[in-house]
Amino acid sequence: MTSTLPELYIAVDVEADGPIPGPYSMISLGMAVAGRPDLTFYTELRPISDEFVAAALAVSGLDRDRLLREAPTAQEAMSAAAAWVDGLRRVGRPVFLAAPAVWDGMFVHWYFVRFVGHSPFGATGSGVDLRSYWMGLTGSEWARTRQGTIKHELGLHDMPHTHHAGEDAAELAQVFDAVLRRRQPVEEA
Repeated sequence: MTSTLPELYIAVDVEADGPIPGPYSMISLGMAVAGRPDLTFYTELRPISDEFVAAALAVSGLDRDRLLREAPTAQEAMSAAAAWVDGLRRVGRPVFLAAPAVWDGMFVHWYFVRFVGHSPFGATGSGVDLRSYWMGLTGSEWARTRQGTIKHELGLHDMPHTHHAGEDAAELAQVFDAVLRRRQPVEEA
């Protein structure tokens, strides 16, 4: 039986110090609910391995030595993230959203399963990918689905992408909220 509560699209953004979880670390995680700018979550994470790619680490601007000294452990950070997502169930049904969902989803699902034992987004960790959603909505080709292109087509011009996971999750939440407002209502058969 489906709940009568609305779906809550949880925009998720990850910063990492390498291309895959496990050998490399997720170093920050941001989440924001589309249409609800008051509902956000952000944490940094202590790296879980000694390996990192300097260029990947540089994207976030985070200091790895500071994270090793001061950031919560992956278990602490992911437990707090899971509790935040689960707390949203009072007002809606959480649905994972990312851009691209493959990148962010890979890290988030792996970290939830590894450090919490399960993902609050379900057994597969699946969710909505902004670019795929935009393709279906507009009929555009993949090459025309970059987030910057989508923002331009929606008239969202003063929204920088900062590579701060919390800020970028809030940006994605705003973009997806605008995308949802643009879609045509589906007639029931």
